[in-house]
Amino acid sequence: MGRRRRRQKLPQEPREARVDSLSHDGRGVARIDGKATFIHGTLPSERVMFRYTGKRKNHDEGEVVEVLEASEQRMTPACRYFGLCGGCSLQHLEAGAQIRYKEQTLMDAFAHIGKISPGRVLPPLTGSSSWGYRRKARLGVKHVLKKGKVLVGFRERSASFIADMDSCEVLHPKIGHALADLSSLIESLSISTRVPQIEVAMDDERCVLIFRILEPLTDEDREALLHFGSVRDFVIYIQDGGPDTVRPLGEAADLHYTLPDYGVELHFQPTDFTQVNSGINRQMIRQALGLLELEKKDRVLDLFCGIGNFTLPMATKAGQVTGVEGAEELVARASDNASRNGLENVSFHVANLYESLEQEPWLRQTCDKVLLDPPRSGAFEVLAHLPRMGAERIVYVSCYPGTLARDAAELVNNLGYRLVSAGVMDMFPHTAHVESIALFEKT
Repeated sequence: MGRRRRRQKLPQEPREARVDSLSHDGRGVARIDGKATFIHGTLPSERVMFRYTGKRKNHDEGEVVEVLEASEQRMTPACRYFGLCGGCSLQHLEAGAQIRYKEQTLMDAFAHIGKISPGRVLPPLTGSSSWGYRRKARLGVKHVLKKGKVLVGFRERSASFIADMDSCEVLHPKIGHALADLSSLIESLSISTRVPQIEVAMDDERCVLIFRILEPLTDEDREALLHFGSVRDFVIYIQDGGPDTVRPLGEAADLHYTLPDYGVELHFQPTDFTQVNSGINRQMIRQALGLLELEKKDRVLDLFCGIGNFTLPMATKAGQVTGVEGAEELVARASDNASRNGLENVSFHVANLYESLEQEPWLRQTCDKVLLDPPRSGAFEVLAHLPRMGAERIVYVSCYPGTLARDAAELVNNLGYRLVSAGVMDMFPHTAHVESIALFEKT
């Protein structure tokens, strides 16, 4: 048997530190006796007192106890649960500084991972408000006997417990200011200890709540949920098994959002992937299409197309658009959206873009321009096909700088493209999440 590693005893007394920088997850970084120490709640240039929360071989962790010298960029968090809830990590940092931090995170990834840099840094995309923007979320639920109540919200920072909170300032107000009422609702159910999760999905107007249930509802439970939905203008769904068991408790919601710049409307199901921030999504589409410089003669390939968020707007500008997505249900939704909008110059295909694609019919076509919008894992496996198809211009939308930088290095160093420009989009204000966009051109 292996020797069990002894947990290091943590110093009990607070210690002073000078913070040098921010880490990729928004924690301040100080060097204590030559060792990196990540301190939650601190900002660069600050002198603080902190308490150790963990010691590891290569780094230590801590949390701020007192700020002795504050950064000029420090703000008072708008949410009283900041520091307890793990949903946000940057509320104490001024909005403009948050953007600069995200830009630096992206440029550092390009430099350190990709060993490249963009020819131009694009102006950041920001919303009119950094509050109440979030329209998609998964909320934890827990009946805590010691507290004598049901908790509804995000998990605590660095813990698996549900934070004790009755509001959330980054969620859309319709749901963000209803957490206490949701708690009371679940407390009233006969299965109050058997509801572990509520999923939130909003369109331009409606809000769906999907209650995950581990035991059947009674008639009284059903009535309570439907009454709550009627009074608070929520559409109630339930899920009593896997994803295919999600269904409306009463009438189904016809969820859809509009993209006024292109005169299209996209319909979706509550469990479909959609962008959490509708305002930034519209700006993002506008910027992506502008970077592609679409013309009526263009043949465009949209990989990881989802329900057609980029595909349909591109179809209003280009000659032919082909969308490819791994989830069959999303492809069906995208095709339906194209039909609803009267777009006949677009086609969709189901394909796992992380596996061999040699037999795919769409791969034997040519394309002038490509849009990539992959998940966190990136798009590396499909990149080598793009120059063979004739792609002269590629716009890459990324939700993780690390894989964007890796893929950018492949495009630039091995596939004959240059990184023309790149920039960040503030899809998730007050978090360390970095959403970005990059343009590549064939050399």
